[in-house]
Amino acid sequence: MRNTRVIAFANNKGGSGKSTSASNVGAALAQSGMRVLAVDGDMQMNLTLAFMDEEQALTLAQSGNNLYHVIRDGRAIEDVIVPTPIEGLDLVPSSTLMSGIEFDLFTKWQREFILKKALEKIKASGEYDYILLDAPPTLGGWVMNIICAADFVVIPVEASPWGVFGLANMVDFIEQVRGIAPQVSILGIAITKADERKKYFKETAAELRAQNAFPLFETMIHTDSAVEWAQDQSTPVVVCKKSSRSAKEYTELAKEIHDHVCR
Repeated sequence: MRNTRVIAFANNKGGSGKSTSASNVGAALAQSGMRVLAVDGDMQMNLTLAFMDEEQALTLAQSGNNLYHVIRDGRAIEDVIVPTPIEGLDLVPSSTLMSGIEFDLFTKWQREFILKKALEKIKASGEYDYILLDAPPTLGGWVMNIICAADFVVIPVEASPWGVFGLANMVDFIEQVRGIAPQVSILGIAITKADERKKYFKETAAELRAQNAFPLFETMIHTDSAVEWAQDQSTPVVVCKKSSRSAKEYTELAKEIHDHVCR
């Protein structure tokens, strides 16, 4: 039986590469022989769109077969899992209705643990090596739910002048959540959208390396047009552009994450 690990990709700053990182790390882990379940927790549905075209995604969003109905109506998460074209990787799609999830959670008993409870059966089954959770760029009850359900958190940080802005708030939020979910820990910071020609990249990298509060992954994801091309094809770059720089980097990041988790 597999020892299922749950990893949340979270950052309260938008544009940090959470969904891109979650989809490509998930695909790279699946390519290495792991069984992976990707869970889209964001109303923007970017993780869902990483594996299927817009028409398919909207059809699922408008049906009862998505994460929103698991959280609001108590549907079994096993009933809304859909396969992706990538062998070994399945998906729990999101819905635009997730925009109202904070209100829906407000009336529920032990609302911080709704997602954790929804994942209990499938986690205990050992069907998957990894469950990857994609969080929206906010700090609130729903993101608290996601972190409470996780064993580890990966924080993608964009290598830009504002990339580190708000990171301390994210880390403080995780530490607060640890008060009710002590199992969760920060696995590491992943630098994304790096452009070594730019001065701000060096400043961002230096600032992150200087801190001692949390680990920094050695693998950085550089700016690469192949990522946007892959997104347009609704396929992770590690699948459709295997020879690209970003595909190789995401494959290395997935290996680094796996090695950290298995220590």
